[in-house]
Amino acid sequence: MILVTVGTQDKSFKRLIEAIDHQLEAGLIQEEVIVQSGYTQYSSTRMTIIPYFSQDDLDVYRQEASLVITHGGVGSILDALRYHKKVIGVARLKQYKEHINDHQVEILEKFAKEGHLLYASDLAMIPSLVKEAKDFSPKPYPFNNKLLLEHVKKVIDSFINE
Repeated sequence: MILVTVGTQDKSFKRLIEAIDHQLEAGLIQEEVIVQSGYTQYSSTRMTIIPYFSQDDLDVYRQEASLVITHGGVGSILDALRYHKKVIGVARLKQYKEHINDHQVEILEKFAKEGHLLYASDLAMIPSLVKEAKDFSPKPYPFNNKLLLEHVKKVIDSFINE
């Protein structure tokens, strides 16, 4: 099962959910897909879409998932990595009014550069990254407060400086 999470911001991330749905329709993704859609309104007969999960339910889905496809929110990324999941990250972008700036690009580039996840800088990359993820061995994230605080500080700085 593939878990797709788009966060709970008050902005839509229909672009990602729609891309996953098209991949399912084309047969490029074969697994069951469960989507945490948050604010994003979307319906599909090819995947299960639930706006919000309880934390307990979300943890169960994360544990069961063979792959997590998520937006570039640090919390969502770290939660998936905490469960040692293979992760594909897709940034919410300002140009599509999915976020107020493009800080998620920087976050995903950094996590990808460090080997913790695969970064889909373009939605067309998703089918090939889903295949690549089968053999991908993510570098374990060193969970410690200092690194986490550095990541959070960078995100906050990007908001302040924009």
